[in-house]
Amino acid sequence: MKWEKLKPPEPDDPMCCCECDICQYRCCCDCEDLDEAFNRWLKDNPASSGFQSPVFGAVIDNLEISMVPALLLLPLLLRVAALHYLLGIVTLTALPGLVLWYYYTTHRKKRRTLFFLTLALYSLAYMYYLFITEILPHGNVSQLQVCAVTTGMILTIVCLVHTKRGPGFVTASLHEAHMKAKEDFTHLDEAVQSEVSSSVTSAELLTRKQALTAKWSFCPVCKIMRPPRTGHCRTCGSCVERLDHHCIWINSCVGQANHRSFLLTICVFVLTSVYGISLVLHSLCPQQYLMTALFYCPGVYNQSSTALCFTCCWYSSIVTAGLLYLLVTQVLNISSNVTEREAQLALRNKKSQSRLQGIVTETGQYSRGFYQNWVEFLTMTDASVSLRSNLSDLV
Repeated sequence: MKWEKLKPPEPDDPMCCCECDICQYRCCCDCEDLDEAFNRWLKDNPASSGFQSPVFGAVIDNLEISMVPALLLLPLLLRVAALHYLLGIVTLTALPGLVLWYYYTTHRKKRRTLFFLTLALYSLAYMYYLFITEILPHGNVSQLQVCAVTTGMILTIVCLVHTKRGPGFVTASLHEAHMKAKEDFTHLDEAVQSEVSSSVTSAELLTRKQALTAKWSFCPVCKIMRPPRTGHCRTCGSCVERLDHHCIWINSCVGQANHRSFLLTICVFVLTSVYGISLVLHSLCPQQYLMTALFYCPGVYNQSSTALCFTCCWYSSIVTAGLLYLLVTQVLNISSNVTEREAQLALRNKKSQSRLQGIVTETGQYSRGFYQNWVEFLTMTDASVSLRSNLSDLV
């Protein structure tokens, strides 16, 4: 997709109907086109052309009806793969290519899309449905194990919803709050240092002073001043604090505000998936070890139901392996206090060192040691919240 550098940025979090100043019905949505359609309807100013209702058209566009064929083909392809192990190898090998081909054919023009998020949630729901309808009747899975799998799936969705709240977008008011905090800090610096009984130590004072005096940069696209380690997302069209990357699977950026919940989502999903796969393999191949059962399970293709569950184990294993690689990369980056965006820029500018076949990228710019890097990651907050807390602590 060609990137137009001079194109004005699009808001990542469009105005919701709940925030509309003329809407009294407060019908929640998350679509800018739908908001505009409702505004025209409330103002008795419908679209000038076309016979289709603008509200209906916006809803249809937001639902992405083109996803329906992909959702219908996924169970069909898995059942075809369950007919024979050779068909399974061919189908599962070609499945990623088919998904990407369908995405580029139907969704390539959309900068932001729910394609991958919908596919991921549908796959999760379909795997859980087969687990309840096909594996549970065998009697090899206890109620406690079913509760563990269900709890893991619910926690994954809850963490995903928390991640989708926002990565921490930079606004123009953030720089104004920073300048005000910097001025207040200058006036209170001498007073705090003179108080012997003050709860603010010299180390904390120095840390806050460094944070407030850090060099901010100007974004030529958003036309705003932004704090250090902030990046501009070309997909969302906004600047994000401590931008790590734009994740197509959640249709959102991963930044300072949601990086922890993003990491927690991956951890919960990987653990739940591995546990669920182990339960299914233990039920289908009770005489085999867990690792060998995934490659050799005699008699599993004698019944269509067991063959389908075995094929879904392979499908889940492929997805879990990809997310496990992402999890390892994230953990190593956090241990080195570097974001994925900073790692890519450092590699491009040849200012970093790559280790472990390129998995680890060390820039040495922000790293303060393994322990301090993780403390900084686990305690980092939104910049606006940090500025308010600094002022309240100093007063």
